[in-house]
Amino acid sequence: MSTTPANSPSRRTQSERSEATRGALVAAARRLFAERGYAAVGTEEIVREAGVTRGALYHHFDGKRDLMRAVYEQLEQDLSAEFGTRVTPGADPLTVLREGAETFLDQCLEREVQQIALLDAPAVLGWEEWREINARYALGLIEGVLSHGMEAGVIREQPVRPLAHALIGALDELAMLVARSGDPEATRAEVGKTLSALVDGLRA
Repeated sequence: MSTTPANSPSRRTQSERSEATRGALVAAARRLFAERGYAAVGTEEIVREAGVTRGALYHHFDGKRDLMRAVYEQLEQDLSAEFGTRVTPGADPLTVLREGAETFLDQCLEREVQQIALLDAPAVLGWEEWREINARYALGLIEGVLSHGMEAGVIREQPVRPLAHALIGALDELAMLVARSGDPEATRAEVGKTLSALVDGLRA
């Protein structure tokens, strides 16, 4: 039985090394999945890119699918964080909703978002798990904006949660159109018009 205190320098260093190894695996997989897609990347290539052993991969993850889940979750965290940096401070709720949705659709032009979040993650994780992760980061944000908008009288009163789910579903479908398009830039411009019509339709 170890007598090393939990807060000792050696114990902290071991914990930090473990976290660094996990981070290296996620970062390597994220780069490779974005470049070539999940199916074309093997675990041996991931551990080589990360500079760790194959045993380290299976210490931190159940396998390649579990690693994909971690990659997708990290990407969703990053997308949500960017939302806060691109919304106008003090804007009215409808403007916040519009700018947030426009930000997401702009993000869908990025190769990483298209390949990981919109193409591979739904196929690898399955629709339910993919949507659960997606909703964990987006649903609360949208519900909060809608509730604030209804309280402020700028969005028509209606049940918030079903409306938030409807908007997420619509955004995901528009995003899929962009990701699967032969001309993403042109499709992004088209779906932007649809988005504007959806948001305008919420006005009180």
